[in-house]
Amino acid sequence: MIFRQLFDKTSSTYTYLLAERQGGEALLIDPVLENTEQYVRLIEELNLKLVLAVDTHIHADHVTALGALREQSGCATAMGAMTRAECVSVHFNEGEKLRADKLQLEVLYTPGHTDDSYSFLLPDRVFTGDTLLIRGTGRTDFQNGDPAAQYDSLFGKLLKLPENTLVYPAHDYNGMTVSTIREERHYNPRLQVSDKQAYVDLMNGLKLDDPRLMDIAVPANRACGALNAA
Repeated sequence: MIFRQLFDKTSSTYTYLLAERQGGEALLIDPVLENTEQYVRLIEELNLKLVLAVDTHIHADHVTALGALREQSGCATAMGAMTRAECVSVHFNEGEKLRADKLQLEVLYTPGHTDDSYSFLLPDRVFTGDTLLIRGTGRTDFQNGDPAAQYDSLFGKLLKLPENTLVYPAHDYNGMTVSTIREERHYNPRLQVSDKQAYVDLMNGLKLDDPRLMDIAVPANRACGALNAA
């Protein structure tokens, strides 16, 4: 398998490029608009054909490259069925597969950070978007976020995966690139709660500033990255 983890310094976003083989089909997870040319160049260098660009959810801290990649490569664009981004060509549901050649990512619906948050599972790793971060979890105070739903996504789905499952989030702000389910169970401070209500109280007690680009990014991302979106 070809796997690349790419980092956007401005928004601390991870983008993931996956393909089954050199010369085959590829997919991108959570691409950032400003890095479109980097993605296109890397795909060409690896002799890949981009067939799918997908976002785990509507991001509030950067503008997506879904639309730009569709224009440049002709790839399909995809988001979950709960999203309000009608510009994508594919809407997926939990239990379905995202495919590039024989590479198949299982779709998990993991709301809480937003109501359109999804994670993608391979046999050895999971791409958790902003639901589960390394030593943290995504905030739940906008875009129909819900700490109770996030608790269920974390404790009812993600933390039930095998302990050695690699965790690849959509963001990291502390220089961490990968974790495991076991590490997060034991060392993630937000997961050391006694029950759902304790987690709800913890998340509701956070006093966080809105993301700097939220007023620009959210409407733009509902239009797959069109900056002039209403």
